[in-house]
Amino acid sequence: MIFDLGGVIYNIDIQKGIDNFKKIGFINADNYIGKFTHSGFFIQWEKGEITPETFRNEIKKLSNNPLTDKQIDDAWCSIMLDIPRERIDLLLALRKKYKLLLLSNTNYIHINRSLPEELAKFGLTMDELFDKCYYSYLLGAIKPHADIFEKLLQDAQVKPEECLFLDDGEKNILTAKSLGFNTYHVTPGESLDFLK
Repeated sequence: MIFDLGGVIYNIDIQKGIDNFKKIGFINADNYIGKFTHSGFFIQWEKGEITPETFRNEIKKLSNNPLTDKQIDDAWCSIMLDIPRERIDLLLALRKKYKLLLLSNTNYIHINRSLPEELAKFGLTMDELFDKCYYSYLLGAIKPHADIFEKLLQDAQVKPEECLFLDDGEKNILTAKSLGFNTYHVTPGESLDFLK
C-alpha cells in the first residue's frame, strides 16, 4: 500500500497557511500555494531544487514586512494540523500485513519540523509506520508527474498492479491509474478503517 501524507494521513489546512503568511506580510501567498500543487519557487522548494535558506529569502523578498526565519517557518508549518490517533492505529495494523510506503509532495521544513513534532505525541517515528518514505524534495520530482511514481517503483522493486495507491488529489490518482496502479481517491475526513 502506498499512502499520500497530507490530506490522507496528516490533516492539513492550506488556507490557514495562506492566511498566516498574509498576516506576516506575504500578501500574495495564494498566488504560490495551492491545495494540490504550488507554483513558482514553491514548486522548486517541493522538488528540492532550492535550500531552506533560499526558500525563506524568496518569501522575505515578496513580503511587505521584515521577517525572521521563525516567522516564515511558523506560517508554513501552520498548514500541518495533526495526525488523528485512528490513522496511526490503522498504519500500525496494516504494517503487520502489508508493505507500507509513503509518497508525498513535501519539503524539508515539514518533514524535519512538523512531522517529528507530531509523531513525538505518539512516541513514534516514520520508520515505525512505513517500510520506506518517498519525499518529493529528496526525489527531485512531484506528483502528478509520472517520474515520481517510476522512481518509487524502481527503488521499491514493486509492480504497479500489485500496489494500492491512496491519495486525495484527483490528478495524482489519474496518473497512478495510467501507470497501472490500483487506486483509491480519499475524501477529506474519510475513515480508512475499511482497509483493515
